[in-house]
Amino acid sequence: MRVLILGGTGEARELARIASGERGFDIVSSLAGRVRDPRLPEGEVRIGGFGGAEGLRTWLSDNAIDRVVDATHPFAATIGANASRAATAAAVPLLRLLRPAWTAAPGDHWIPVPDLDAAARIVGAGFSRVFLTIGRQGVGAFAGLTEPWFLIRAIDPPTASVPPRHQLLLARGPFSVADEIALLSRHAIDVLVTKNSGGDQTEAKLDAARELGIPVVMIDRPPVSASTAVVGSADEAWTWLSSDIAV
Repeated sequence: MRVLILGGTGEARELARIASGERGFDIVSSLAGRVRDPRLPEGEVRIGGFGGAEGLRTWLSDNAIDRVVDATHPFAATIGANASRAATAAAVPLLRLLRPAWTAAPGDHWIPVPDLDAAARIVGAGFSRVFLTIGRQGVGAFAGLTEPWFLIRAIDPPTASVPPRHQLLLARGPFSVADEIALLSRHAIDVLVTKNSGGDQTEAKLDAARELGIPVVMIDRPPVSASTAVVGSADEAWTWLSSDIAV
């Protein structure tokens, strides 16, 4: 069985590790190429886009792909939509591997918002020291805010406009709760802005914000197509792949 795994997430790498060691499976992992030094999965890897849904449909057919697992980031809405359209057009079963979202715990003060623009409006309405942890993409939504100071953490530098008052911190998780508490305290942060990415790589910042009583502007995930089967772990995705009939 020839399988395309979309995404450079930890779940994608774990699934590639499991499946690459199994007889009868030919695994190709596809990374978008937006991270300068990505962590590569086991097995065959391709880097770069497909040229939209039609380009992906053609690639699936040309490469005799039997199943597709979309294990991209929870906020990778464009590739998710393209994967759904392409898999349907090519008559290839598709599974969405989507890590569970974070949920608020006792003591949390979350401000849920639907998108980056809404998050920027909340920040601009009354916060002064902002910890911005949304990755490098989307930072431009905050570029027009001239009063707050931003600590922007990302793996690679943003390519869009950034707020005039900021400090850039290039770092890759996982992070410890103690280090996150120290970071927030050192920079006198009064609000944390993040996407609800889920997972344990960067969850410590939420624990730190709870400990310090700092509110969190939490950006909701984009919806998943109701017609797409969804699982929450690499083990569940492997069960789907190794079954006789795709769900």
